[in-house]
Amino acid sequence: MKNMKNKIMNKINNFDDFNLQTKKSENDGDIMSIAFKDIITASQSATIIEIANLMVEKDIRRVPITDPGSGKLLGIVTTMDILDFFGGGKKYNLITEKHKGNFLSAINAPIREIMTSNVKTMTNKDTIIDAATLMLEEHIGGCPIVNSADEIVGMVTEGDVVSKFDKLISDLEVQNIMATDIITTTPGTRIEGIAKIMVRNSLRRVPIVGENPQLPSSKEELLGFVTASDILKYIGQHKLFTKLFSNDGNDVVDITVDELMITDIITASKYDKLGDIANTMFESNIRGIPVVDDDSGKIIGIITIRDLLKAIVQ
Repeated sequence: MKNMKNKIMNKINNFDDFNLQTKKSENDGDIMSIAFKDIITASQSATIIEIANLMVEKDIRRVPITDPGSGKLLGIVTTMDILDFFGGGKKYNLITEKHKGNFLSAINAPIREIMTSNVKTMTNKDTIIDAATLMLEEHIGGCPIVNSADEIVGMVTEGDVVSKFDKLISDLEVQNIMATDIITTTPGTRIEGIAKIMVRNSLRRVPIVGENPQLPSSKEELLGFVTASDILKYIGQHKLFTKLFSNDGNDVVDITVDELMITDIITASKYDKLGDIANTMFESNIRGIPVVDDDSGKIIGIITIRDLLKAIVQ
């Protein structure tokens, strides 16, 4: 981690706009200058269904779990944890094993049963450089900030760091950093299937491809886009969380991707500048953009907020 931190420090030393402190002191480190401080938390006794609904209602991707008495951070739950529980990964075992397949019983289990307890955190004495280093080293999209009493005082994400340093990469092109090894799926994939794709490959978004019947060409092309948050929002908006009166979860997992995918997609060209991509992400509140060929319209890559963060330190 030290080598990466030094690399980041060397990269930003010549960045004229970086005029905040980068050393820890008795006061808050500069991490607090970009941190989100109005944090929504929950107790570990809250149920899984309550946390899922909270994420949908507040349009948030992660919920810190705290002790109601002391305010200390006990864990964190992300949209990926919820997808894992719905059938994407090992947390689905809570339904199949502990609750013997009783889905209704499982979604009313306390959130502590699926939360991450070993939380990667920053302290209020840390720096923005510390945050960038931690998120890249640990492959996480955001982390809580705690004080000396382990009370949560803020939250910082990849986007917060990128927004501080995006001028460093503003003139680079998408083709310099986009991922070209793309995992896609088709409109007929069930929610359970795409949840597994996301969890097993640590993906927060998946492009949907297939033939477009409205066009004369029969070639496979980009039809839509699905994120982990999209799945949660769809289920919440259609009240499926509260309609699961049967013991199995088929009402949820039998839904196919074509019912929830976003078809009004923001796309990028491989020649677009990263400064423009960053602006689009922040203005549209998205963290990933598919890259399509200018001539064929076929998807050739994807660029995410993490890619931008990596570009900043390279």
